[in-house]
Amino acid sequence: MIITVNPTAIAASSPLLYPSTNGAALSDLRGIRAAVEDTITLAGVRPLVVLDSRGPMKLIGLAELLAVNPSAATRMVARLVAVDMVDRQPNPGTRREVVIGLTPVGRQVVRGITERRRAEIADIVARMPESTRCGLVEALIACAEAGGEPPADVPPGDTAWF
Repeated sequence: MIITVNPTAIAASSPLLYPSTNGAALSDLRGIRAAVEDTITLAGVRPLVVLDSRGPMKLIGLAELLAVNPSAATRMVARLVAVDMVDRQPNPGTRREVVIGLTPVGRQVVRGITERRRAEIADIVARMPESTRCGLVEALIACAEAGGEPPADVPPGDTAWF
């Protein structure tokens, strides 16, 4: 996974990394999100989407869901921590393990990518002949279910669907 970030864009939006205590800066993470989204790879998006849809989890659980070995998951997480998309917190149950979770920046990146992906797919489907749309939509739903993606009508971050 290669994650590169435009330093100028990050510097311009650095106050967004550490929002003020009144929460006003949380509503505008677009600058940092745009800077990161343009450079993140598909391999970098996968752990973000899993964490968004499943919630915080131990590294071993993330590795299993991504079908990678724990050392690969550790490297992925380290890269995502470096760009403030995920964080590591002590497991409240054992305190010997860490739990990986999305940061506000990571959550905004997932939202932006998901919104754009769904809009692009909707545009493509709208251009298809009506006679073939139904079959495609059914196939896309089956594909998303097989891939463990949350349904489109589930609010982001809601883990009750799985």
